[in-house]
Amino acid sequence: MGIEVVTSSEPLDQLAGSVVIPIVPDGEVEGSLEFLEASLRAWIGRSARAVGVTGRVGQGAVLPPCEGMAAERLIAVGLGGSTQRTLTDVRKAAALAVKLAAEAGGRSLVWPLVPVPGMKGATVAQVLVEGAVLASYRFSRYRSVEGGARIERLTIVAGADIDTGIRYGRLVGDAVTFARDLTNEPGNILDPERLSGIAWEVAQEVGLECAIYDRALLEELGAGAILAVGQGSRREPRLVHLIYRPEGEVRGRLALVGKAVTFDSGGLSLKPAEGMERMKGDMAGGAAVLAVLRALPALKLPLEVHGVVAAAENLPDGNAFRPGDILRTLSGKTVEVISTDAEGRLLLADALTFAVRQGVELLIDIATLTGACAVALGRGGSGVFASDEHARDLLLQAAADVGERVWPLPLWEEYREQLRSEHADLKNTAGRWGAAINAALFLREFTEGRPWLHLDIAGPAWAEQGGLFGPAGATGHGVRTLIRFLELWAGRDEGRQA
Repeated sequence: MGIEVVTSSEPLDQLAGSVVIPIVPDGEVEGSLEFLEASLRAWIGRSARAVGVTGRVGQGAVLPPCEGMAAERLIAVGLGGSTQRTLTDVRKAAALAVKLAAEAGGRSLVWPLVPVPGMKGATVAQVLVEGAVLASYRFSRYRSVEGGARIERLTIVAGADIDTGIRYGRLVGDAVTFARDLTNEPGNILDPERLSGIAWEVAQEVGLECAIYDRALLEELGAGAILAVGQGSRREPRLVHLIYRPEGEVRGRLALVGKAVTFDSGGLSLKPAEGMERMKGDMAGGAAVLAVLRALPALKLPLEVHGVVAAAENLPDGNAFRPGDILRTLSGKTVEVISTDAEGRLLLADALTFAVRQGVELLIDIATLTGACAVALGRGGSGVFASDEHARDLLLQAAADVGERVWPLPLWEEYREQLRSEHADLKNTAGRWGAAINAALFLREFTEGRPWLHLDIAGPAWAEQGGLFGPAGATGHGVRTLIRFLELWAGRDEGRQA
């Protein structure tokens, strides 16, 4: 069950539950809470400082209830100075408050709306809701008893109309939740057929066009790379094509392309046993694409967006594709297989070609593609490779706006030589050195010169341990960045700033 979000105009000191008190530098209570009695503000400030909350973002503590307030407990969180405060600061503070309140046994959290320089109250409410929804996420579908306390209700105290911001924050949070749920599903439940079925259900629910290509249709299409990756499994591959068409003006056409290996054993180039259970998450890119398409009808952006997801299960058996095989892709180019564990780029090769044929002006693919990118940037951020500087800069702006880490990486032309094959047009891998760059250069071969962005989310797509924005497992990384990017691409940036 998701978190309920409501608003209130009642005085903060009359509201029950876990009440958040923002603390600014020097351990003082946030200035916008001036309606609290001076003696009460002074007591809260002293109590916060006593437990180390001096106003820095990331600090937080639970304080006992005090006379003069109906709260069961107070949650003191550092929020930085009012003139330097950012939306990212508020999002982090919201998540921290949810975590602290839940650990203290709270079920209801009360947040007074705080000012952020240059931003409307509705925009601040949006990030409060996002932070709360992300932090309260749990995947307990297969537990007999739900584990861990969680906040069930968020009350935002505000005098202004913030309903639009709440709805938007809820929409974005729900999109991330949807992607997390899909990625956390075990491989024995979520195979390519089931994933395509969910895509069909989503299309019917929100009003998208949908086409599903099974093995027979993929053979007819000529998608030899997708077919090869899936031929070692009894669970056959699928290609999903969703389309969002806006009513009225269309300001652009683009495609979001996702890799969805519902379980990746590595195939005959078998992965080590340690950690293989996490390979159910090798479809996080495809989950992100489905989550964004699911949200689009509610966003009503003037863009035609194609969602293309290539889904397969990569397993070894007597029918599995082999190192040394030569595959003919949908584009007509041939690829020599060096490693069957470099299968994601093969799925994307056919998916990108398919997307190009839809007549789009921009291609964006998102995939848990290379461990090399995770080694380079760590678990906290993804790499972006781009053939178009304007699109790249907008994506970096989008990531910064929503607080997801994305870093630009190069497409060095001389590395392209390492993909040459003696027997085919390309090799599917060029070894470990510069592996993330080589993988991106491989994908570029199938974009037919269209403007293109490649997001390698191998690092942040899966959290080994719980953190501020959720428990261990799937993170839904990339969903918020892509939604924000689409807003910027459509030229819709109004309404956030005051």
